[in-house]
Amino acid sequence: MTAPVRVLVVDDSALMRKLIPQILQTDSSIQVVGTAMDGNFGLRKIEELRPQVVTLDLEMPGMNGIDTLKEIMRRSRVPVIVVSSHSTEGASVTLKALGLGAFDFVAKPHDVSARMPEIASELIAKIKAAAQSRGVKVQPIPGVSRRAEKVSTDAKKQPSRVVAIGVSTGGPHALQFVLSQLPADFPGTIVVVQHMPEGFTEMFARRLDEICAIAVKEAQSGDLLLAGRALICPGSRHIKVKRLPLGDVAVLTDEPRVNGHRPSVDVLFKTAAEEFGANSLAVLMTGMGEDGAQGMGAVKAAGGMTIAQSEDSCVVFGMPKAAIERGFAVRVVGLDALANTLQAQCMSDRATAGPGDGGKAAGAGRT
Repeated sequence: MTAPVRVLVVDDSALMRKLIPQILQTDSSIQVVGTAMDGNFGLRKIEELRPQVVTLDLEMPGMNGIDTLKEIMRRSRVPVIVVSSHSTEGASVTLKALGLGAFDFVAKPHDVSARMPEIASELIAKIKAAAQSRGVKVQPIPGVSRRAEKVSTDAKKQPSRVVAIGVSTGGPHALQFVLSQLPADFPGTIVVVQHMPEGFTEMFARRLDEICAIAVKEAQSGDLLLAGRALICPGSRHIKVKRLPLGDVAVLTDEPRVNGHRPSVDVLFKTAAEEFGANSLAVLMTGMGEDGAQGMGAVKAAGGMTIAQSEDSCVVFGMPKAAIERGFAVRVVGLDALANTLQAQCMSDRATAGPGDGGKAAGAGRT
């Protein structure tokens, strides 16, 4: 029998130090080996108890969560799952933590005492994934704003290809790394589903926009699919892509969850296949579960290109693995080579028809 995953809970709230262990003890494959009320105490407990995973509150007196995380990454590199508030300030510091190497995060419900059990399955799944993961490899990111390099929206041309990206655990840092390597005149248009709760995606998109030469924004219904721009699906919405006579657009919906997710990668990929056929390009990156595998199959069947991130460069290999095992990934590419691969794929289509025409040429489900 496999030994249970050893977890340390670090939180200054006595309520959270009680609730989180209660949630985790419902799963026999997890063992809470201790709790700590602040960062200094937490670091000592890590040395003493040797946990496999740490849950970490970021808003603590004394040594705050960010400083504690930095020390954990420096000393032991134990996977850390951030337990974050849903506030704007909470979103900002959570994204900073992910950039420093935190494995993932869960957002506290607004009514913590009554609704904490709602995140139980999410927290348990992420702890198990963290215990089995390779850890987050922090890649160098451009340290200065590249906003001045951006091509004016007015100068944007019809994109050569619609690049649909699905990503989950480990995604914020991986996406940041890939998108920051693309040039301002990237010929494709990018639509991203990152599994992330409502309230976090807007700040995530703004942060990406600050460091990337391409434009990045949180998607709104009706946003045009423009070359050199990435749209990030808002948390708790689905995103679809659609061909219209006056321009190709993104459409947001509140349809039910798919594969337990909203947004769901499958929803995006399937509409990319239906609307854009051979001019669609589906990319599955690091993440838990199987969301996106079936949609990637639809893109491949419609004649589009499909790319999965390689196992050795994923924090969690679940989503790419599901597509590869089904035979839906045409190419498997490491994180380091992904930006160049996307550039090459989209450049090769520059001389061909735009996405709208490509969808018609592929006969991609439109009548």
